[in-house]
Amino acid sequence: MTARILIVEDDPQIRELLRVNLQHAGFTPVCCDSAEAASAELQLRLPDLIVLDWMLPGRSGIEFAREIRSHSRAADIPVLLLTARAQEGDKLQGFETGVDDYMTKPFSPRELIARVRALLRRAAPETTQDPLEFAGLRLEPETLRVFSHGAPVDLSPTEFRLLQFLMRHPDRVLSRALLLDRVWGDNVYIEERTVDVHIRRLRLALTPGGHDRLIETVRGGGYRFLPQ
Repeated sequence: MTARILIVEDDPQIRELLRVNLQHAGFTPVCCDSAEAASAELQLRLPDLIVLDWMLPGRSGIEFAREIRSHSRAADIPVLLLTARAQEGDKLQGFETGVDDYMTKPFSPRELIARVRALLRRAAPETTQDPLEFAGLRLEPETLRVFSHGAPVDLSPTEFRLLQFLMRHPDRVLSRALLLDRVWGDNVYIEERTVDVHIRRLRLALTPGGHDRLIETVRGGGYRFLPQ
């Protein structure tokens, strides 16, 4: 699952610099030039991370960060604040607002990418490209391949994303509603029984290698991936 990064920056040159570098690093950037445009984007689809400029026309980045943290749907999204304001008091104000990291302009694109990846590893591990392996079941996000004891497993794109999310959260009970939100996407209106259908297909694909046993049904809760 490629991380979706919302860029909120009114300077077109910096916005393009951010877009190109994030895209080159394997992310999916979405650009807005104001807090108002970003608010509208959040209503359509939640990103995995927000890169936010402090000095925006209309509402400032700090005001928009406060709005994000007060919004139940967006409150947990990591925010990386960009600003030319480098005083300690400015940084403290940013962190007190609830931003997760702070970079001053001019900035190094390589450092920014490193910080974005670090924030995503903490907040949204399913968006990283590190291979996953449990009990002989190996999933490779970069190549979109799955192996069961070395043998390739044929999965649909949805089944691959579903297995990836399960493997990124071992031993956790994941509700059908959460799986719909994180695998199918925010604001996708389909029935929860769709999850059951894809779990059944996923188990069938994993049966030859005996890995279907790693996906446990939790009555009244959802599903859990057993790492052993």
